[in-house]
Amino acid sequence: MKLLVKLAWRNIWRNKRRTIITLSSIFFAVLLALFMRSMQRGSYQRMIENSVEMHSGYIQVHRDGYWDNKSINKLLEENEAIGQKLVAEPKIDFYIPRLENFALAASEKLSKGAMVVGTAPEEENRMTKLADKVKEGRYFTTDDNHLLIAKGLAGYLKLGVGDTLVLIGQGYHGNNAVGKFPICGIVDLPNPTLNNSMVYMPIALNRDFNSAPGMATALVIALQSYQDVEMVEKSLRASLDEEYEVMGWDVLQPELVQLIQSDNAGGIIMIIILYIVIAFGIFGTIMMMTVERIKEFGVLIAIGLQKTKLISLVFIETLLIGIVGLLASLLVGIPLLYYMYLNPIYLTGDAAEGMQKMGLEPIMPFSLQPAIFTSQMIAIGIIVFICLLYPLSTIRKIHLIDALRA
Repeated sequence: MKLLVKLAWRNIWRNKRRTIITLSSIFFAVLLALFMRSMQRGSYQRMIENSVEMHSGYIQVHRDGYWDNKSINKLLEENEAIGQKLVAEPKIDFYIPRLENFALAASEKLSKGAMVVGTAPEEENRMTKLADKVKEGRYFTTDDNHLLIAKGLAGYLKLGVGDTLVLIGQGYHGNNAVGKFPICGIVDLPNPTLNNSMVYMPIALNRDFNSAPGMATALVIALQSYQDVEMVEKSLRASLDEEYEVMGWDVLQPELVQLIQSDNAGGIIMIIILYIVIAFGIFGTIMMMTVERIKEFGVLIAIGLQKTKLISLVFIETLLIGIVGLLASLLVGIPLLYYMYLNPIYLTGDAAEGMQKMGLEPIMPFSLQPAIFTSQMIAIGIIVFICLLYPLSTIRKIHLIDALRA
């Protein structure tokens, strides 16, 4: 075996130019594929983190049936028992009780429909960085009787800090929900839809407004990593009673899932085209190596080398080309991607503005997920083994006399 490897190594360097061209095609194709997939995976991860941390959280717990029928009457009680079960889950960082309801928001002469979110100020800021979005006034506190209003809604109603917002809606179990609340701050939200409709107030104040003491529409869960979503989801479904429904971010935000799936499909198609080009390059090299060496194969067989040994020799030669090309691309690609992982590309101009309007950070991050590297290794391995079929078939069918006359 050692002798065959030594012979194979010498054989692939008999025509250095051809070998270098083949190795270069593998090197640049794998490097490009690594770069593309790392940037795609990194972008998806950042999109998920931005979207879930902007409002929905990674997981939400509702009363069973709330998501299909978002009624103020389908509330869950935020009691000590459910709180202990959430806190006991090691992957859960913290959770936010929220009470959300629609109401008519009005100023002296204007009115508009609004989403009123009652939340825990400290935990909300920890997940969504809401305090950083306050452009005028101040952030609210737990015992506050003031509220925050989104900039677009405040502009429509012609209200500012210190003015009073009137809210009219239907509270829990048909109670009237009517109140006047002073505005302590104006928040500028990146999402235009949210910026034109959101009102935030402390959850205790919203519970009093809706006559729903101790109640919540959702318990919004923040995790240490989005990769733990599936595991925590299963664990909560097993530990919570049937009166609750547990939903992950992928169910809460199906539009984001579809966007990622469609973009990912486009990236995979591009990589398949790239690898088809590589496959033809490797196959052309192996075919030339085989045709040029028919007489050499005939001589080797004539002096007693078994065809199985000859097939093994060609197999090792092809394998070495694939391994060397792959290793070279990984040796360059891993440090390059690590650098890009630590130093993502910051977008500017219209591209940055477009991403900020969608509530996303204007950067192109990179990922170092092991699957990015193993998938390229598997792809090159499959290509090499498919290309090997030609020389193996040729050697198996070789006729000694014809080979010696070639």
